[in-house]
Amino acid sequence: MRPRFTLLLCLIPFLASAETRHETDLCVYGGTSAGVVAAVQAAKKGKRVILAEPGQHLGGMSIEGLGGTDIDNHKEFRNSPAVGGLALEFYQRVADRYGRLEAFEAMQREGRKEPGLWRFEPHVAEAVFEAWVKEAGVTVLREHRLREKDGVTKEGRMITGVNFENGVSVTAKVFLDATYEGDLLAFAGCSFAVGREGNAAYGETKNGIRTDTTHGQFEKAVDPYVIPGDPKSGTIVGVENAAPGEHGAPSDGIQGYAFRLCLTKNPANRIPMGKPAGYDPAHYELQRRFLAAGGVITPPSASLPNGKTDPGSWHHLAGNFTGWNHRYPVASYAEREEMLRRSRDYIQGVYWFMAKDPDVPEAQRTAWKDWGLCQDEFTDNGGWPRVFYVRNGRRLVGDFVLTEAHVRKADPEPVEDSVGMIWWPPDLHHARRIVKDGRVWNEGAVFQEAKEPDWIPCGIPYRCLLPKRSEVTNLLSPTCPSSSYVAYGAYRIEFTFMVAAQSAATAAVMAIDSGLPLGEISYAALRDRLLADGQVLSVPE
Repeated sequence: MRPRFTLLLCLIPFLASAETRHETDLCVYGGTSAGVVAAVQAAKKGKRVILAEPGQHLGGMSIEGLGGTDIDNHKEFRNSPAVGGLALEFYQRVADRYGRLEAFEAMQREGRKEPGLWRFEPHVAEAVFEAWVKEAGVTVLREHRLREKDGVTKEGRMITGVNFENGVSVTAKVFLDATYEGDLLAFAGCSFAVGREGNAAYGETKNGIRTDTTHGQFEKAVDPYVIPGDPKSGTIVGVENAAPGEHGAPSDGIQGYAFRLCLTKNPANRIPMGKPAGYDPAHYELQRRFLAAGGVITPPSASLPNGKTDPGSWHHLAGNFTGWNHRYPVASYAEREEMLRRSRDYIQGVYWFMAKDPDVPEAQRTAWKDWGLCQDEFTDNGGWPRVFYVRNGRRLVGDFVLTEAHVRKADPEPVEDSVGMIWWPPDLHHARRIVKDGRVWNEGAVFQEAKEPDWIPCGIPYRCLLPKRSEVTNLLSPTCPSSSYVAYGAYRIEFTFMVAAQSAATAAVMAIDSGLPLGEISYAALRDRLLADGQVLSVPE
C-alpha cells in the first residue's frame, strides 16, 4: 500500500497543473452582455472559446438591474433600427420568454415605438444568457479574476496568456476585454484614459469641466455648509468643497455610478428596505435641506414587467454617487469592494430616510415607503445588485480615437470602417457636486436639451476597438473603446456593447484564420461577414 500512496502523491501536482492551464482560440474576459455575445459569436463560427468571468453571473448590467434598456424610450428619436445581429436575437429571446415574441416582431415590421417590449427583469435576462452560452458550447470559467500584478503575459506586442488569482492560466490566439473597467487592457500595457479630457484635446465642445450645466440641476437653492452661511464650517456630506474651475478644462472627475436596484411594491415579493447598519441621519442633510426648500425627490415608478422598476438616477439625490467613484476604474480590487460596500450603505440609507424621516413631507414618505427589493432577484445577495452601474471605466487610447466630431450633426466626421451603429446622444451624468455662488451645484451633466438635436447616429469605427499597434496586436475591447469622454457618453449603451462585441468576435475569427494581426484584416471582408450576420452598419433607408 505504501508505494501506491507515494505514487498518488506524486501525481497530484501534475494533475493540478494540467487542470489549471487552458489553451483556446479566443479568450474573452468579462461575462458582461458584450462578453457573452462575443463568446457566442466566435463559438458559432467554429472557434474554441473561453469566457472568464470574475464573478459568478453572466450578463453584466443587463442582469444586474438595467432592465429599462435605452431603446425607443425617448420621444425625440427612435433608435431600435440600430439593434441587429445577436443583440437583436437577445431581445427576441427575452420576448419569447415572456410570450410576446409575436408582438415584438410585429412592432419591428411596422416600425412602431413600444419601449415596454424591449424591457425585462434581471433574472429573465440571466436565463437567456445562460442558455445561450450552453447552446453555443462556450467554456465558462466563473470566479476567475485576473491577478493584479502579473495578470497578463506578453511576448513583444502579443498577449500570450492571462493568469487568474485562483492559479488558473489561459493561453489564446486572441483576447477580448469585455469588462466595463478595462482591467485586461490595462494589465496588458495598453494606453488608456479615465477622466475628462479638456475640450482642446480633440477639438470638442462638451468635454471637460462644465460651468454651464443645466441638465438635472438643483431646482431649489440649498446651502452647502454645515453651519448655513459659514464656509469655515465645512461642507455637508455629499458636497465637495471646490470651485467650479475653468470651462472646458480637463478633470479627473467622471460621471456618478449607481446601483440599478430592482424594486417592487408587491407585498408577496417584497423585501423591506431596512435601516442600514451605522445609519447616520446627518449623511442625508443634503436631501433634508432640499426638501425643506420645497424640492421633490422623485420616487420610483413601475417600468418593468410584473410591476418592477430599476431606478438608477431618476432624481439626482436618489440614485447617483456623484463625486464618489472617480478612482474606481483604476482602484485595487480591495478598494473597489470598499467603495461598493459604502455606497450600498448610503443608498439604503436614502431609501430609509425618504420612507421614515419625519422631515420628509408626508406625501413623499408615502410615495417611497412601499418600495422594496425583490425576493426573486439577486437571490444570492439579499435582493441587492452585486455590482455598480459602471458608467465609465477605462477607455482605450488607440491609434484612432472616436470623438464628438463623429456624432455631431453639423459637419460630422465620417466613419469609413463601421462595424455597428451608435444611436444615442452624448449622455453624461454629473461628475461633481460642488459650491457655486454660495449654493450646492451639480457639475458635468451632458444631454440633449435643445429643441433641435445637435447629434446624429454614427457608425462604430472598427479602429476604436483596437489598442495602439505599437502596444498590443491581438486584443480588442467592445466595452472600453478608444474614445473621448464625450463620445463614450453616446457609445455606452448595452445594445451598443453587444453589437460591437459581435463585430469584434468576427474580426477575431478572421485574424485567427488568416494569421494576421487584428489591425491588418480586410475591412471589406469583415463588412461582408457582418452584413451577412444581420449587423446594421449604417442608418437604414
